[in-house]
Amino acid sequence: MVQKDIDEIRAFNRFYTSVIGLLNNHILDSNYSLPEVRVLYELYHHHCLTASEIIAILHLDKGYLSRILKQFEKKKLVVKVRSENDGRSAHISLTNSGSIEFEKLNAASNEQIMNILSSLSQDESKKLLSHMKEVKIILQKVKF
Repeated sequence: MVQKDIDEIRAFNRFYTSVIGLLNNHILDSNYSLPEVRVLYELYHHHCLTASEIIAILHLDKGYLSRILKQFEKKKLVVKVRSENDGRSAHISLTNSGSIEFEKLNAASNEQIMNILSSLSQDESKKLLSHMKEVKIILQKVKF
């Protein structure tokens, strides 16, 4: 790979992150950072995970995840229950408040994407989605 290719990928990353606002400290006009929203997402969709499982899914630093979870506990968004099989491990799940908070964020994210797609023609939307699927297929071959 040549420097020109690297520069092009980095330029695309900068462009796309600005399109969806990932560089903001808090995304979707919320009080949450992107990693925090991703933790909420995983807990919402898996209902119960250990910290190790979240780390494996999101590739987060253990200390960083610990700080996020402490904040979430303080805000009563998550609850931890010690594992019966392994006392060193806890199962983490969203509280009702945590689920409601995630659903608000999810709706805001859906609205953001709808706004992007509504500014495109139907053909442009189809083309964009097709290319995004192709990028995903190609990048799934990369080991993180």
